[in-house]
Amino acid sequence: MERVWRCGRHRIPCGTRTLLMGILNVTPDSFSDGGLHLDADTAVAHGLRLAGEGADLLDVGGESTRPGADPVSAQDEIARVVPVIERLAAELPDLPVSIDSRKVVVVVAALAAGASIVNDIGGGTEPGMFEAVREAGAGMILMHMKGEPTTMQLDPTYDDVVGEVTEFLRERLEAAIFAGIPHERLCADPGIGFGKDLEHNLALLRAVRSMRQTLGVPLLVGPSRKRFIGTLTDTPAPADRLEGTAGAVAWCAAQCADLVRVHDVLAMRRVVRVVDAIARAAPSS
Repeated sequence: MERVWRCGRHRIPCGTRTLLMGILNVTPDSFSDGGLHLDADTAVAHGLRLAGEGADLLDVGGESTRPGADPVSAQDEIARVVPVIERLAAELPDLPVSIDSRKVVVVVAALAAGASIVNDIGGGTEPGMFEAVREAGAGMILMHMKGEPTTMQLDPTYDDVVGEVTEFLRERLEAAIFAGIPHERLCADPGIGFGKDLEHNLALLRAVRSMRQTLGVPLLVGPSRKRFIGTLTDTPAPADRLEGTAGAVAWCAAQCADLVRVHDVLAMRRVVRVVDAIARAAPSS
């Protein structure tokens, strides 16, 4: 089923192929690439590289949300992301840029700097978040997370992880629509690795197709270099998880996930082109 995701002035067609969201962490402590792109010039250069490799969107974040990560101040987060977003939006005007944050003040600054999507791991629960997105006419990704980054992986438990995550996302989508955000501006993310153990993550990945159908909005999945891949492939270092990530991304593409959030854009572009050609009505372009 083809859908158009409206994000500011951008119209993002979803459903005909798997779109790639390139990860750009402007942080000193992200689990996989912390400190590599903390300088604005380096971050912008990396963003341009991801775009050149085939990223359909760029997701810029200034606060690590890895398990056990401590929060940073809004001022620090703004100082990290706003100069990068401003330059990327100016140099890549046709490429949607997302701000990965759950703080309203950061989101407002990022949207003013040129971001057109809010990727909120908090699911829009902070007061004022929906209003900020609505007023900017931005797109929004609502993600499920159990607990907080500092504690989410200590002992996550569910009676029915697929049912509970789906219901949470359904409720947050309804709340966003009630707050005045049009349905066509919304996207959902089951939050792989955010308060889930290995079996929880695998169950959610098996349910990608059904969750997309149930929720009725584009579905984003973010398996890239996650800990569950390290467990399955015996690769403690996140940078060694390319093949495992490719397997997870291929599965998501075959299950018709609309978007995958990835570090290794060039390799994953090759993966999804092959899978899309097999699994969808028409090959990727």
